[in-house]
Amino acid sequence: MNTALWIVAVLMILVGIAGTVLPALPGVALVFAGIALAAWIDGFTVISGWTVGLLAVLTVIGVAVDYVAQLLSAQRAGATTLGIAGAAVGTVVGVFTGLIGLLFMPLIGAAIGEFIAHRDMMRAGRVGAATWVGLLVGAVLKLAIVFTMAGIFVAALLF
Repeated sequence: MNTALWIVAVLMILVGIAGTVLPALPGVALVFAGIALAAWIDGFTVISGWTVGLLAVLTVIGVAVDYVAQLLSAQRAGATTLGIAGAAVGTVVGVFTGLIGLLFMPLIGAAIGEFIAHRDMMRAGRVGAATWVGLLVGAVLKLAIVFTMAGIFVAALLF
């Protein structure tokens, strides 16, 4: 039974790492859930409760970073609610259109939403680009947090 649980924990961590770049998956939360499951399997002897607590804090930061980075960059560019909603819709559509869609649909969605709001192509492009940069910054920061979490997990197992 423990072997099956370990397999599930490792799969959750791996899917979570993939989820940091795929917006449809809650990547940071899956990594944390996998690590918490692994800690629970051994009764928190190998991976302590303090380690799980630290990783919970990193999880909250990782989830917040995703939203804050995109929102701040969009707001700095003067995005309206329609621009931000367009970016969200573009992100969801991007999941179903492959890697190119994942990279560029949030930009296109934000630009379309902003164009609908103001009918200004330059503003729409600026807001779309700023939202896209925020999305990329958020993804890089989430990846850094997720790999830090995975590193702490591996270190806890080895030492």
